[in-house]
Amino acid sequence: MLDISQYFPITNPTMIFFVVLCIILVAPIVMGKLRIPHIIGMVLAGIIVGKYGLNILERDSSFELFGKVGLLYIMFLAGLEMDMEGLRNDYRKVLGYGFLSFCIPFILTYFSCTWYLGYSPMASVLIGCIMSSNTLIAYPIVARYGLQKNTVTTLSVGASMLSLFIALVSMAALVGSATGGTGYAFWALFAVKFSAYCAVTVYVIPRVTRYFLRRYSDAVMQFIFVLSLLFLSAAASELIGLEGIFGAFYSGLILNRFIPTVSPLMNRLEFIGNALFIPYFLIGVGMLINVRLLFAGGDIIMIMACMVVFGTIGKALAAYLSAFVFRMHRLEGHFMFGLTSAHAAGAIAIVMIGMKLEVSPGQYLLDDGVLNGVVIMILFTCIISTIVTDNAARAIVLKEKQDKGANFEESKGDDEKILIPVKYPETCDTLLDLAIMMRNRRLNRGLIALNVVYDDEDAAYNQRQGQQLLKHVQQKAAAADVPVLPQVRLATNIANGINHAFKEYDCSEIILGQHIHDNSTRKFWGQFAQSIFHSLNRQIIIARCVIPLNTLRALQVAVPSRAELEPGFYRWLERLSRLTERLGCRIVFHGRSNTLEFITNFVQAKHKSMRAEYVEMEHWNGFISLAESIENHHMLVVITARQGTVSYKSAMERLPDELTRYYHKKNVMIIFPDQYGSQPDAMTFAAAQHTEQESLWEYMKKKITGKED
Repeated sequence: MLDISQYFPITNPTMIFFVVLCIILVAPIVMGKLRIPHIIGMVLAGIIVGKYGLNILERDSSFELFGKVGLLYIMFLAGLEMDMEGLRNDYRKVLGYGFLSFCIPFILTYFSCTWYLGYSPMASVLIGCIMSSNTLIAYPIVARYGLQKNTVTTLSVGASMLSLFIALVSMAALVGSATGGTGYAFWALFAVKFSAYCAVTVYVIPRVTRYFLRRYSDAVMQFIFVLSLLFLSAAASELIGLEGIFGAFYSGLILNRFIPTVSPLMNRLEFIGNALFIPYFLIGVGMLINVRLLFAGGDIIMIMACMVVFGTIGKALAAYLSAFVFRMHRLEGHFMFGLTSAHAAGAIAIVMIGMKLEVSPGQYLLDDGVLNGVVIMILFTCIISTIVTDNAARAIVLKEKQDKGANFEESKGDDEKILIPVKYPETCDTLLDLAIMMRNRRLNRGLIALNVVYDDEDAAYNQRQGQQLLKHVQQKAAAADVPVLPQVRLATNIANGINHAFKEYDCSEIILGQHIHDNSTRKFWGQFAQSIFHSLNRQIIIARCVIPLNTLRALQVAVPSRAELEPGFYRWLERLSRLTERLGCRIVFHGRSNTLEFITNFVQAKHKSMRAEYVEMEHWNGFISLAESIENHHMLVVITARQGTVSYKSAMERLPDELTRYYHKKNVMIIFPDQYGSQPDAMTFAAAQHTEQESLWEYMKKKITGKED
């Protein structure tokens, strides 16, 4: 009989990588049919192919390397995708839940280890640190359900990092105490190192990132640059005595506003992590688990049961108590418990520290029994965490759909269809980024990229150039999972070609670019823009951005009086709100008090997490004074109007001159709103109807008294 055991474990690097890829491919398929979360499939596959299973693969240096990268990647993505504005608003809740998430499991585990297992206080403290911290092993489930920006995710991730930080500091103090190194000097040195680490990273990383992103647009270079910052921050974190996962999460928080969630760069980061690094980490965790220990008897079962029961109960009490105090739904309590209850390779790292810590000659703080108990505990907590998180996330999504059913139905009837005319390579990327960030992702509609060339003797050459440009647009949009319909058209008049395409595809709006280096007033609108906004009555956006969009720090919006009476008022307001949220920057509205009241109601109803400010501007001439507050990393957004409309002012005729004179080489966006009755958003339509008659009456009084601005 053929003995195939001689061929295992596989040592050929090519075959090892092939087997791992097969697991990554097959495990989600099998688990999907069994209705089990995919993450459990990766861990179970690791158990099967590891040395404690069929011994197909050995946990060699590749699993050490990619597993470490995968763990750092999970924490980095958690920081990168966190709702920063929600974190600022709910930091008290995060602190409260974080302390509960550490203290309750720590106390329960400490006393159970002291009373039931008979461990020393130092050993019990170390095991308590293991169970009070946690690994966000179920975070990929959160991303799959699109709950990264949800408040409950912000609380769970923030609390996880706070409890981890306290556990790491406690562990460092324990190690120092065992080696005789604690005292005022120890804590003073640690405080100095930690403060220096936080200050340097907060000061250096944003400035280096802004400098790099403004000068290098190559996708590969940006990806490598971000990864370099991730691992540099993780390595620096280890140097000051904390685990690298803290540095990875911290770097993600710092880079949060530079990498929008809908950008191609974010898509690449998530793709490579979910496709390779994170599965490698999960498989490696499974390979550490020896299921046979469950049947070995002895103290292992007691140790494992003590940690699983009391540690898990502690995490559950912290989650449900916090949900009760914060008046959250029970489903959110389930979600918080599920996301914060798993332990992974980090727990083994802490145990290994205890096994190497000599408390007396020949006697170490922890023994092999604790190591084996922790390994089995990892399996049970991972299963509990993934199942609870998956069920809770699914239920939360369904509940949100039921609660906002009207909005979902309204979205299906939304007429959004964005047209992007592209002609110049230096502006097409900015226009595409704008469209991607302004589009409604829920509709999942593609963009229309148009290149119109003159029908003359150079038409064939210009068509080929246009096709190459549109191919570049398609590739960039594909990196963000946004479909693009490319169109190259011949026309005797460029403006007419754009108008015909706009009407043919029944577009809702158009985004045009403006020459960056053209500062002449006569050509301010470009060769065709003026003809386009006179012939189309739909929303037109003209943008000039001299720096990458993701390095903008504020939008300064100049809004004319009576803009709320225009049919397109809510359309441009919604587009700017999406842009602001996805860039993670501030937005400052300048306008009359009546108009600002409408904007405030809309923002509070639909975009509560947006960092919005409101500055009263009594007269449209105040628009010029804004130039003093516009910095290089700001964008001026001007809401203008076509002649003969309600919000039109004769001063708008001077707009090209004023922009050329006062805002030369600044980031500028000009919006011509819709001029016919498209439906405003349902949340604010009633409010608009309620106050429209009063606003019209105020307008008529000003006309009569001659006090119109």
